[in-house]
Amino acid sequence: MKKRKRLCPAPGIRVLPAAVPPSPAPRPGWMGMGRRAALSCPGADRRRTLGPLHLLLLLALWGGTGYSQQQTQCRIQKCTTDFVSLTSHLNSGSDGFDSEFCKALRAYDGCTQRTSKACRGNLVYHSAVLGISDLMTQRNCSKDGPTSSTNPELSNDHCNFHSKVTAREPGAGEKPQPNYLFCGLFGDPHLRTFKDHFQTCKVEGAWPLIDNNYLSVQVTNVPVVPGSSATATNKITIIFKSHQDCTDQKVYQAVTDDLPAAFVDGTTSGGDGDSKTLRIIEKVGGKHVEMHAKYIGTTVIVRQLGNYLTLAIRMPEELAIAYEESQDLQLCMNGCPSSERIDQGGHLPLPVTSNDPPSSLSGQSRPTYTLESAIAKCLEKFQVRHIYFHSCVFDLLTTSDANFTAAAQSAWEDVKALHPRKDLWIIFPTNGNLGKTPPLPAIILGLVCLVFVALL
Repeated sequence: MKKRKRLCPAPGIRVLPAAVPPSPAPRPGWMGMGRRAALSCPGADRRRTLGPLHLLLLLALWGGTGYSQQQTQCRIQKCTTDFVSLTSHLNSGSDGFDSEFCKALRAYDGCTQRTSKACRGNLVYHSAVLGISDLMTQRNCSKDGPTSSTNPELSNDHCNFHSKVTAREPGAGEKPQPNYLFCGLFGDPHLRTFKDHFQTCKVEGAWPLIDNNYLSVQVTNVPVVPGSSATATNKITIIFKSHQDCTDQKVYQAVTDDLPAAFVDGTTSGGDGDSKTLRIIEKVGGKHVEMHAKYIGTTVIVRQLGNYLTLAIRMPEELAIAYEESQDLQLCMNGCPSSERIDQGGHLPLPVTSNDPPSSLSGQSRPTYTLESAIAKCLEKFQVRHIYFHSCVFDLLTTSDANFTAAAQSAWEDVKALHPRKDLWIIFPTNGNLGKTPPLPAIILGLVCLVFVALL
Protein backbone atom coordinates (compact mmCIF):
# COMPACT_ATOMS: atom_id res chain seq x y z
CA MET A 1 0.00 0.00 0.00
CA LYS A 2 1.32 3.41 -0.96
CA LYS A 3 2.26 5.48 2.08
CA ARG A 4 0.28 8.72 2.30
CA LYS A 5 2.45 11.79 2.56
CA ARG A 6 1.68 13.89 5.65
CA LEU A 7 1.02 17.56 5.02
CA CYS A 8 2.60 19.87 7.58
CA PRO A 9 1.75 23.50 8.26
CA ALA A 10 4.14 26.17 7.18
CA PRO A 11 6.70 27.23 9.83
CA GLY A 12 5.27 29.72 12.29
CA ILE A 13 1.64 28.87 11.55
CA ARG A 14 -0.23 27.43 14.48
CA VAL A 15 -3.09 25.07 13.69
CA LEU A 16 -6.06 25.56 16.02
CA PRO A 17 -8.60 22.81 16.72
CA ALA A 18 -11.93 23.26 14.96
CA ALA A 19 -14.83 24.13 17.23
CA VAL A 20 -16.91 21.09 16.37
CA PRO A 21 -18.21 18.15 18.36
CA PRO A 22 -15.77 15.27 18.81
CA SER A 23 -15.59 11.93 17.17
CA PRO A 24 -16.04 8.97 19.55
CA ALA A 25 -13.86 8.45 22.59
CA PRO A 26 -10.32 7.75 21.38
CA ARG A 27 -9.05 4.22 21.00
CA PRO A 28 -5.95 3.23 22.96
CA GLY A 29 -2.93 4.59 21.18
CA TRP A 30 -4.69 7.49 19.43
CA MET A 31 -2.97 10.05 21.63
CA GLY A 32 0.41 8.51 21.02
CA MET A 33 -0.12 8.33 17.27
CA GLY A 34 -1.15 11.98 17.25
CA ARG A 35 1.91 12.94 19.22
CA ARG A 36 4.32 11.01 16.97
CA ALA A 37 2.73 12.55 13.91
CA ALA A 38 3.13 16.02 15.38
CA LEU A 39 6.79 15.38 16.17
CA SER A 40 7.43 14.31 12.60
CA CYS A 41 6.74 17.81 11.29
CA PRO A 42 9.55 20.39 11.59
CA GLY A 43 8.61 23.12 14.02
CA ALA A 44 5.43 21.31 15.15
CA ASP A 45 4.06 21.96 18.64
CA ARG A 46 5.45 19.14 20.80
CA ARG A 47 2.80 19.43 23.49
CA ARG A 48 0.28 16.63 23.87
CA THR A 49 -2.46 16.99 21.26
CA LEU A 50 -6.08 17.48 22.29
CA GLY A 51 -8.32 14.46 22.07
CA PRO A 52 -11.90 14.67 20.79
CA LEU A 53 -13.37 14.82 24.30
CA HIS A 54 -11.09 17.74 25.22
CA LEU A 55 -12.11 19.57 22.06
CA LEU A 56 -15.76 19.21 22.99
CA LEU A 57 -15.12 20.47 26.51
CA LEU A 58 -13.33 23.45 24.96
CA LEU A 59 -16.40 24.09 22.83
CA ALA A 60 -18.62 23.93 25.89
CA LEU A 61 -16.43 26.40 27.78
CA TRP A 62 -16.29 28.73 24.78
CA GLY A 63 -20.07 28.64 24.50
CA GLY A 64 -20.37 29.59 28.17
CA THR A 65 -17.92 32.50 28.10
CA GLY A 66 -17.83 33.99 24.64
CA TYR A 67 -21.58 34.41 24.35
CA SER A 68 -22.66 35.28 27.86
CA GLN A 69 -25.19 37.76 26.59
CA GLN A 70 -27.18 34.90 25.02
CA GLN A 71 -26.68 32.21 27.64
CA THR A 72 -30.12 32.74 29.20
CA GLN A 73 -31.74 31.71 25.92
CA CYS A 74 -29.21 29.97 23.68
CA ARG A 75 -28.63 26.58 25.28
CA ILE A 76 -25.91 25.22 23.03
CA GLN A 77 -23.58 24.82 26.01
CA LYS A 78 -26.15 22.59 27.72
CA CYS A 79 -26.55 20.55 24.51
CA THR A 80 -22.79 20.08 24.23
CA THR A 81 -22.19 19.09 27.84
CA ASP A 82 -25.08 16.60 27.64
CA PHE A 83 -23.43 15.03 24.59
CA VAL A 84 -20.15 14.78 26.49
CA SER A 85 -21.85 12.98 29.38
CA LEU A 86 -23.54 10.57 26.98
CA THR A 87 -20.38 9.62 25.07
CA SER A 88 -17.50 9.96 27.54
CA HIS A 89 -18.04 6.45 28.91
CA LEU A 90 -18.38 4.72 25.52
CA ASN A 91 -15.69 2.29 24.38
CA SER A 92 -15.22 2.29 20.62
CA GLY A 93 -14.19 -1.34 20.65
CA SER A 94 -17.28 -2.63 22.44
CA ASP A 95 -20.38 -4.12 20.89
CA GLY A 96 -23.14 -1.63 20.30
CA PHE A 97 -20.81 1.37 20.22
CA ASP A 98 -22.13 2.67 16.87
CA SER A 99 -25.74 2.35 17.99
CA GLU A 100 -25.21 4.22 21.26
CA PHE A 101 -23.07 6.88 19.62
CA CYS A 102 -25.75 7.51 16.97
CA LYS A 103 -28.40 7.76 19.70
CA ALA A 104 -26.30 10.40 21.44
CA LEU A 105 -25.78 12.28 18.17
CA ARG A 106 -29.51 12.32 17.49
CA ALA A 107 -30.15 13.65 21.01
CA TYR A 108 -27.50 16.32 20.40
CA ASP A 109 -29.09 17.19 17.07
CA GLY A 110 -32.56 17.43 18.63
CA CYS A 111 -31.24 19.68 21.37
CA THR A 112 -29.70 22.06 18.82
CA GLN A 113 -32.97 22.18 16.88
CA ARG A 114 -34.92 23.11 19.99
CA THR A 115 -32.63 26.06 20.68
CA SER A 116 -32.10 27.10 17.06
CA LYS A 117 -34.16 30.30 17.22
CA ALA A 118 -32.47 31.62 20.34
CA CYS A 119 -29.01 30.72 18.97
CA ARG A 120 -29.35 32.56 15.69
CA GLY A 121 -25.99 34.22 14.98
CA ASN A 122 -24.11 32.21 17.63
CA LEU A 123 -20.90 30.87 16.06
CA VAL A 124 -20.56 28.07 18.60
CA TYR A 125 -24.05 26.86 17.75
CA HIS A 126 -23.39 26.83 14.01
CA SER A 127 -20.05 25.03 14.53
CA ALA A 128 -21.84 22.38 16.57
CA VAL A 129 -24.53 21.91 13.90
CA LEU A 130 -21.91 21.39 11.19
CA GLY A 131 -19.94 19.03 13.40
CA ILE A 132 -23.03 16.92 14.15
CA SER A 133 -23.78 16.61 10.44
CA ASP A 134 -20.21 15.51 9.68
CA LEU A 135 -20.21 12.92 12.47
CA MET A 136 -23.56 11.51 11.37
CA THR A 137 -22.16 11.05 7.87
CA GLN A 138 -18.95 9.47 9.14
CA ARG A 139 -20.79 7.02 11.39
CA ASN A 140 -23.66 6.32 8.95
CA CYS A 141 -26.18 7.54 11.53
CA SER A 142 -29.73 8.07 10.32
CA LYS A 143 -31.57 11.25 11.25
CA ASP A 144 -34.57 9.24 12.47
CA GLY A 145 -34.34 6.72 15.24
CA PRO A 146 -34.11 6.37 19.03
CA THR A 147 -32.24 8.99 21.05
CA SER A 148 -30.37 8.85 24.31
CA SER A 149 -31.81 10.35 27.45
CA THR A 150 -30.08 13.68 28.05
CA ASN A 151 -29.61 12.78 31.70
CA PRO A 152 -28.76 9.09 32.14
CA GLU A 153 -28.80 9.38 35.92
CA LEU A 154 -32.45 10.44 35.79
CA SER A 155 -33.61 8.18 33.00
CA ASN A 156 -36.82 7.34 34.86
CA ASP A 157 -37.75 11.03 34.84
CA HIS A 158 -36.61 12.01 31.37
CA CYS A 159 -40.29 12.29 30.37
CA ASN A 160 -41.01 14.65 33.24
CA PHE A 161 -40.14 18.20 32.18
CA HIS A 162 -40.21 19.64 35.68
CA SER A 163 -37.86 16.95 36.99
CA LYS A 164 -35.41 17.53 34.15
CA VAL A 165 -35.30 21.26 34.79
CA THR A 166 -34.79 20.98 38.54
CA ALA A 167 -32.04 18.38 37.99
CA ARG A 168 -29.91 20.63 35.75
CA GLU A 169 -28.07 22.20 38.67
CA PRO A 170 -27.13 19.39 41.06
CA GLY A 171 -26.09 20.01 44.62
CA ALA A 172 -27.50 21.77 47.62
CA GLY A 173 -29.40 25.00 47.44
CA GLU A 174 -32.53 26.17 45.75
CA LYS A 175 -33.39 24.27 42.58
CA PRO A 176 -34.10 26.24 39.39
CA GLN A 177 -37.75 26.48 38.43
CA PRO A 178 -38.97 26.56 34.83
CA ASN A 179 -40.41 29.81 33.52
CA TYR A 180 -43.95 29.21 32.30
CA LEU A 181 -46.04 31.28 29.88
CA PHE A 182 -49.84 31.59 29.60
CA CYS A 183 -52.09 32.11 26.58
CA GLY A 184 -55.88 32.26 26.45
CA LEU A 185 -58.58 32.72 23.80
CA PHE A 186 -62.30 33.26 24.45
CA GLY A 187 -65.31 35.27 23.38
CA ASP A 188 -65.37 37.43 20.26
CA PRO A 189 -62.45 36.40 20.31
CA HIS A 190 -60.30 37.98 22.98
CA LEU A 191 -56.66 36.90 23.04
CA ARG A 192 -54.20 37.02 25.90
CA THR A 193 -50.73 36.37 24.49
CA PHE A 194 -47.68 34.73 26.05
CA LYS A 195 -46.42 38.30 26.68
CA ASP A 196 -49.62 39.21 28.59
CA HIS A 197 -50.83 41.52 25.84
CA PHE A 198 -54.61 41.57 25.61
CA GLN A 199 -56.18 41.94 22.18
CA THR A 200 -59.59 41.60 20.55
CA CYS A 201 -59.37 40.39 16.97
CA LYS A 202 -61.38 39.37 13.92
CA VAL A 203 -59.14 36.52 12.63
CA GLU A 204 -61.93 34.84 10.72
CA GLY A 205 -61.11 31.34 9.44
CA ALA A 206 -58.25 29.09 10.57
CA TRP A 207 -55.33 30.65 12.47
CA PRO A 208 -52.36 29.16 14.37
CA LEU A 209 -52.18 29.98 18.06
CA ILE A 210 -49.02 27.93 18.69
CA ASP A 211 -46.63 26.24 16.26
CA ASN A 212 -43.31 25.10 17.72
CA ASN A 213 -41.22 21.94 17.84
CA TYR A 214 -43.46 20.34 20.47
CA LEU A 215 -47.00 21.59 20.05
CA SER A 216 -49.30 22.98 17.37
CA VAL A 217 -52.64 24.60 18.15
CA GLN A 218 -54.98 25.93 15.47
CA VAL A 219 -58.36 27.59 15.94
CA THR A 220 -61.13 28.29 13.45
CA ASN A 221 -63.29 31.38 13.99
CA VAL A 222 -66.63 32.19 12.41
CA PRO A 223 -68.74 35.38 12.38
CA VAL A 224 -71.04 35.71 15.37
CA VAL A 225 -73.77 38.11 14.15
CA PRO A 226 -74.50 39.75 10.80
CA GLY A 227 -73.09 43.23 10.38
CA SER A 228 -70.35 42.78 13.01
CA SER A 229 -66.67 42.01 12.46
CA ALA A 230 -66.59 40.01 15.69
CA THR A 231 -66.01 36.26 15.42
CA ALA A 232 -65.89 33.35 17.86
CA THR A 233 -64.16 29.97 17.92
CA ASN A 234 -66.07 26.88 16.79
CA LYS A 235 -63.17 24.49 16.13
CA ILE A 236 -59.87 23.72 17.87
CA THR A 237 -57.14 21.34 16.64
CA ILE A 238 -54.20 20.44 18.91
CA ILE A 239 -51.19 18.35 17.83
CA PHE A 240 -48.84 16.98 20.48
CA LYS A 241 -45.78 16.11 18.42
CA SER A 242 -43.89 12.87 19.00
CA HIS A 243 -41.08 13.24 21.50
CA GLN A 244 -38.30 10.66 21.94
CA ASP A 245 -39.83 7.65 23.66
CA CYS A 246 -42.23 9.74 25.78
CA THR A 247 -45.17 9.74 23.38
CA ASP A 248 -46.15 9.22 19.78
CA GLN A 249 -47.85 12.07 17.96
CA LYS A 250 -51.35 12.67 19.27
CA VAL A 251 -54.04 14.82 17.66
CA TYR A 252 -57.02 16.29 19.50
CA GLN A 253 -59.92 18.00 17.75
CA ALA A 254 -62.98 19.71 19.18
CA VAL A 255 -65.86 21.38 17.37
CA THR A 256 -69.07 22.96 18.60
CA ASP A 257 -71.25 20.31 20.30
CA ASP A 258 -68.48 17.72 20.05
CA LEU A 259 -65.92 18.12 22.83
CA PRO A 260 -64.46 14.61 23.10
CA ALA A 261 -62.47 13.23 26.02
CA ALA A 262 -60.12 11.34 23.67
CA PHE A 263 -57.68 11.92 20.85
CA VAL A 264 -58.77 11.33 17.28
CA ASP A 265 -57.27 7.81 17.40
CA GLY A 266 -59.61 6.92 20.28
CA THR A 267 -56.92 6.86 22.99
CA THR A 268 -57.00 8.97 26.13
CA SER A 269 -53.27 9.01 26.90
CA GLY A 270 -49.79 8.82 25.45
CA GLY A 271 -46.66 7.12 26.73
CA ASP A 272 -45.80 3.56 27.67
CA GLY A 273 -46.67 1.65 30.79
CA ASP A 274 -48.05 3.45 33.79
CA SER A 275 -46.16 6.70 33.19
CA LYS A 276 -48.85 8.22 30.93
CA THR A 277 -46.84 11.29 30.05
CA LEU A 278 -49.84 12.70 28.14
CA ARG A 279 -53.41 12.44 29.47
CA ILE A 280 -56.89 13.78 28.77
CA ILE A 281 -59.17 14.36 31.75
CA GLU A 282 -62.86 15.06 31.31
CA LYS A 283 -64.02 17.57 33.92
CA VAL A 284 -67.58 18.13 32.68
CA GLY A 285 -68.97 15.81 30.03
CA GLY A 286 -69.03 17.53 26.64
CA LYS A 287 -68.24 20.92 28.22
CA HIS A 288 -64.79 20.92 29.81
CA VAL A 289 -61.66 18.82 29.19
CA GLU A 290 -58.05 19.21 30.27
CA MET A 291 -54.88 17.83 28.67
CA HIS A 292 -51.72 17.36 30.73
CA ALA A 293 -48.46 16.78 28.82
CA LYS A 294 -45.96 16.00 31.57
CA TYR A 295 -43.05 15.46 29.18
CA ILE A 296 -43.26 19.10 27.99
CA GLY A 297 -44.71 20.57 31.19
CA THR A 298 -47.80 21.81 29.35
CA THR A 299 -51.46 22.04 30.38
CA VAL A 300 -54.33 22.79 27.98
CA ILE A 301 -57.94 23.57 28.96
CA VAL A 302 -60.75 23.47 26.37
CA ARG A 303 -64.33 24.47 27.19
CA GLN A 304 -67.61 24.89 25.35
CA LEU A 305 -69.90 27.69 26.53
CA GLY A 306 -72.98 28.25 24.43
CA ASN A 307 -72.14 27.62 20.78
CA TYR A 308 -68.45 28.44 21.01
CA LEU A 309 -65.17 27.17 22.43
CA THR A 310 -62.54 28.67 24.72
CA LEU A 311 -58.89 27.70 25.17
CA ALA A 312 -56.25 28.23 27.85
CA ILE A 313 -52.63 27.00 27.74
CA ARG A 314 -49.63 27.04 30.07
CA MET A 315 -46.28 26.09 28.53
CA PRO A 316 -42.58 26.43 29.48
CA GLU A 317 -40.95 29.43 27.83
CA GLU A 318 -37.92 27.50 26.57
CA LEU A 319 -40.21 25.15 24.61
CA ALA A 320 -42.58 27.88 23.43
CA ILE A 321 -39.71 29.75 21.75
CA ALA A 322 -38.36 26.61 20.05
CA TYR A 323 -39.57 27.26 16.51
CA GLU A 324 -38.20 28.23 13.12
CA GLU A 325 -38.39 31.67 11.57
CA SER A 326 -40.99 30.42 9.10
CA GLN A 327 -43.31 29.61 12.03
CA ASP A 328 -43.54 33.18 13.31
CA LEU A 329 -47.30 33.52 12.62
CA GLN A 330 -48.43 32.42 16.06
CA LEU A 331 -51.12 34.44 17.78
CA CYS A 332 -50.08 33.35 21.27
CA MET A 333 -46.48 34.38 20.64
CA ASN A 334 -46.79 37.51 18.50
CA GLY A 335 -50.43 38.54 18.76
CA CYS A 336 -52.87 39.29 15.95
CA PRO A 337 -51.78 41.16 12.82
CA SER A 338 -52.66 44.86 13.09
CA SER A 339 -55.16 44.52 10.22
CA GLU A 340 -57.09 41.94 12.29
CA ARG A 341 -57.38 44.00 15.47
CA ILE A 342 -60.77 45.24 16.71
CA ASP A 343 -59.47 46.90 19.87
CA GLN A 344 -57.51 50.13 19.73
CA GLY A 345 -54.31 49.50 21.62
CA GLY A 346 -56.11 47.60 24.37
CA HIS A 347 -59.21 49.84 24.43
CA LEU A 348 -62.45 48.14 23.35
CA PRO A 349 -64.71 50.43 21.29
CA LEU A 350 -68.21 49.55 22.44
CA PRO A 351 -70.74 48.55 19.77
CA VAL A 352 -73.41 50.65 21.53
CA THR A 353 -72.58 54.05 22.98
CA SER A 354 -76.04 55.14 24.09
CA ASN A 355 -78.69 53.80 26.39
CA ASP A 356 -80.97 52.88 23.50
CA PRO A 357 -81.43 49.14 23.03
CA PRO A 358 -79.67 47.69 19.97
CA SER A 359 -81.75 46.52 17.04
CA SER A 360 -83.01 42.97 17.34
CA LEU A 361 -80.72 40.31 15.96
CA SER A 362 -82.04 38.49 12.92
CA GLY A 363 -84.27 35.62 13.95
CA GLN A 364 -82.98 35.51 17.53
CA SER A 365 -85.25 35.70 20.54
CA ARG A 366 -82.58 36.83 23.00
CA PRO A 367 -82.99 39.79 25.32
CA THR A 368 -81.13 42.85 24.13
CA TYR A 369 -78.80 44.82 26.37
CA THR A 370 -78.23 48.49 26.95
CA LEU A 371 -74.87 49.65 28.24
CA GLU A 372 -76.25 49.83 31.78
CA SER A 373 -77.88 46.39 31.69
CA ALA A 374 -74.74 44.83 30.20
CA ILE A 375 -72.61 46.38 32.94
CA ALA A 376 -75.05 45.14 35.60
CA LYS A 377 -75.02 41.63 34.10
CA CYS A 378 -71.22 41.43 34.06
CA LEU A 379 -70.91 42.85 37.57
CA GLU A 380 -72.70 39.70 38.73
CA LYS A 381 -69.57 37.76 37.67
CA PHE A 382 -66.76 40.25 38.34
CA GLN A 383 -66.07 42.42 41.34
CA VAL A 384 -63.16 44.22 39.68
CA ARG A 385 -63.60 46.04 36.37
CA HIS A 386 -60.52 44.57 34.70
CA ILE A 387 -60.19 43.57 31.06
CA TYR A 388 -62.25 40.39 31.47
CA PHE A 389 -65.16 42.44 32.79
CA HIS A 390 -64.84 44.85 29.84
CA SER A 391 -64.72 41.90 27.44
CA CYS A 392 -67.91 40.57 28.99
CA VAL A 393 -69.71 43.88 28.39
CA PHE A 394 -68.35 44.13 24.83
CA ASP A 395 -69.57 40.62 24.01
CA LEU A 396 -73.03 41.18 25.49
CA LEU A 397 -73.53 44.37 23.51
CA THR A 398 -72.25 42.68 20.34
CA THR A 399 -74.16 39.39 20.54
CA SER A 400 -76.87 39.71 23.22
CA ASP A 401 -75.82 36.16 24.16
CA ALA A 402 -75.47 35.68 27.92
CA ASN A 403 -73.26 32.62 27.31
CA PHE A 404 -70.42 35.04 26.57
CA THR A 405 -70.69 36.23 30.16
CA ALA A 406 -69.95 32.69 31.32
CA ALA A 407 -67.12 32.45 28.77
CA ALA A 408 -65.44 35.56 30.19
CA GLN A 409 -65.82 34.26 33.74
CA SER A 410 -64.38 30.83 32.80
CA ALA A 411 -61.46 32.50 31.01
CA TRP A 412 -60.73 34.47 34.17
CA GLU A 413 -60.87 31.27 36.25
CA ASP A 414 -58.42 29.63 33.82
CA VAL A 415 -56.02 32.56 34.29
CA LYS A 416 -56.08 32.04 38.05
CA ALA A 417 -55.57 28.29 37.60
CA LEU A 418 -52.75 28.37 35.04
CA HIS A 419 -51.04 31.75 34.92
CA PRO A 420 -47.72 31.43 36.80
CA ARG A 421 -47.54 35.00 38.15
CA LYS A 422 -50.34 36.28 40.35
CA ASP A 423 -49.08 39.87 40.08
CA LEU A 424 -49.83 39.77 36.34
CA TRP A 425 -53.31 38.26 36.49
CA ILE A 426 -55.20 41.55 36.33
CA ILE A 427 -55.01 43.71 33.21
CA PHE A 428 -56.84 47.03 32.92
CA PRO A 429 -57.75 48.65 29.59
CA THR A 430 -55.38 51.36 28.42
CA ASN A 431 -58.25 53.87 28.30
CA GLY A 432 -60.82 54.09 31.08
CA ASN A 433 -64.17 53.16 29.60
CA LEU A 434 -67.36 51.74 31.07
CA GLY A 435 -67.07 54.10 34.04
CA LYS A 436 -63.98 52.48 35.48
CA THR A 437 -63.52 53.64 39.05
CA PRO A 438 -60.25 55.56 39.49
CA PRO A 439 -57.82 54.00 41.96
CA LEU A 440 -57.96 55.16 45.55
CA PRO A 441 -54.60 57.05 45.50
CA ALA A 442 -55.89 59.20 42.61
CA ILE A 443 -59.05 60.05 44.58
CA ILE A 444 -57.03 61.00 47.65
CA LEU A 445 -54.68 63.13 45.56
CA GLY A 446 -57.63 64.95 44.01
CA LEU A 447 -59.13 65.72 47.42
CA VAL A 448 -55.81 67.02 48.68
CA CYS A 449 -55.51 69.33 45.69
CA LEU A 450 -59.04 70.65 46.25
CA VAL A 451 -58.29 71.39 49.91
CA PHE A 452 -55.01 73.07 48.98
CA VAL A 453 -56.73 75.30 46.41
CA ALA A 454 -59.48 76.23 48.90
CA LEU A 455 -56.90 77.36 51.44
CA LEU A 456 -55.12 79.66 49.00
